Amino acid sequence: MGKGIGYGKTILFGEMFAVFGIPVIASALSMTAQAEVVKTAIGGWEIKDERREAKGYKEEKKVMQVESLERIFKHLRFRPEHLQILLSGDLPAMSGIGATGASSVAIVRALTKEFNLPLTDDEINAAAYQAEIAYHGPTTSGIDNTVSTYGRIICLTRGEPNVVRKMRLKESVEVVIGDTGIIANTKALLAALAERKKNSPDRYERMLQRARQIAEEAMASIEAFDLEGIGRLMDQNQSLLQEAEVSCPELDLLIDLSRSTGALGAKLTGSGGGGCMLALTPGRDLQQRVASAIEAKGYQALRSQLGVN
Repeated sequence: MGKGIGYGKTILFGEMFAVFGIPVIASALSMTAQAEVVKTAIGGWEIKDERREAKGYKEEKKVMQVESLERIFKHLRFRPEHLQILLSGDLPAMSGIGATGASSVAIVRALTKEFNLPLTDDEINAAAYQAEIAYHGPTTSGIDNTVSTYGRIICLTRGEPNVVRKMRLKESVEVVIGDTGIIANTKALLAALAERKKNSPDRYERMLQRARQIAEEAMASIEAFDLEGIGRLMDQNQSLLQEAEVSCPELDLLIDLSRSTGALGAKLTGSGGGGCMLALTPGRDLQQRVASAIEAKGYQALRSQLGVN
């Protein structure tokens, strides 16, 4: 039996702007997806997914999940005919926390163990990127699988090749992830954003310039462990995402609630249009206070930490 893990992720800065060459900064979460792979004597592929989920998430992603496996096998140039895959872990299957990237990395790592494939982390990341194309389309930045592979905090700027900068926080920091319960379709959201940019080039160019500036300031704040600065920049990033029309009323509600309850900063995380938001809540007491406020409104709140590994 081969086993593997992939870290969950949250995007601190950049989000959808990454497809236009803006640096995207994401952190590993303390929650992971886990995969177990076993060769079998008969049967084809069987995937058993035991992760807890946002309602309807796994059914929504089922066809993409099969395509992601096909892409992994094609990239690795081998195709096992008889295989059982078990997915588990404490990272829920929901939009905005890197669930697909984490499960893809976990599966690739488990395959390397079961089939004695001598892959480096860079090669695991490359295979998982191919899997992510099935979920997010060919314009995906690769940030999810990169964070899921290496952990820590990653700044990725798209290019040929991508420019990846690995950073660490001085210490892990408590955060709250609030789930809207809405399953986001990243491919559709990216296409809609590209169309809006095409129709309003000057407006979006201004937003992209500001997003780049925020990312550069954020890297300095992360290295200085300036949590208040990070929180302030998160709020500014959220304002840009709202202007770019990738937020939604449910996200805005949870973000405003988190800020009013004491979070240092709050914003959507991921592709928007639903999925999850992130609140920066250093200290267990503040984390619990913000999470409880979200839960009191009837939404799910996850308690996690940034900057693991």
